[in-house]
Formats: sequence, C-alpha cells, structure tokens
Amino acid sequence: MVVIRWILGRLILLFDFLFAPKRAKRAPEAQAKLDAAMSDYRLYQYAACPFCVKVRRSLRRHNLNIELRDAKQEPHRSELEQGGGRLMVPCLRIEKAGEVTWMYESSDIIAYLEQTHLSQAA
Repeated sequence: MVVIRWILGRLILLFDFLFAPKRAKRAPEAQAKLDAAMSDYRLYQYAACPFCVKVRRSLRRHNLNIELRDAKQEPHRSELEQGGGRLMVPCLRIEKAGEVTWMYESSDIIAYLEQTHLSQAA
C-alpha cells in the first residue's frame, strides 16, 4: 500500500507540473497590493495531496502568492495541530487584526479567496 501511495503521489506531482495553469496578469500596482494582502495567509499542505494540489492550482491561476507550509515537517506540523486543532490539509491560516482563523476544505479555501480578494483586484 505504501508503494502504491508513493507512485500515485508522484503521478499527481508530475501531472500538476505538466499541466500547470497560467498565471493571471495584472498591473504591477494591483499585484503588489494583492501580494501585501496575501502576507497574512499561510497554507498548510502536503505536496502530493490531491486537494492541496487543487488549492495550489487555484492560487497559481489567480496569481495569489501565499506562503506554503509543509505540514509533514516540524514546526509546521505542530503549528497546524495546536492552532487548527487537527492534522488535516489543506488548511488556510488567516490572520486579521491579530485574530487567527483556520479554514479547512479545499473548495471553501478557494471560494473564500476568490470572494474576498479577487473581486477587489479586478
């Protein structure tokens, strides 16, 4: 089972690399403003997780530069477990006005980012 999961993980990464979406084009000022807004976010993820790949592809498609953290490695694993309450990925850490929120579920993460930031960047 471990070998099958390893092979499938590598296939997911290969297809993600080969068929990566193109990045959105924006004016430099708009991109800089969006990058500043994205500095309050961290995405806890695993490289070969299909749901994490879904979120990363959306980030790339919309040209959202969010810090990625590998939840398999310390100290990120501990941060996710203590802050979010569980070891589940993908998980978006949102920090606003000193308050931290943890969001799970790939579709929820994508919808939140599109609603809160992409409508402002357009």
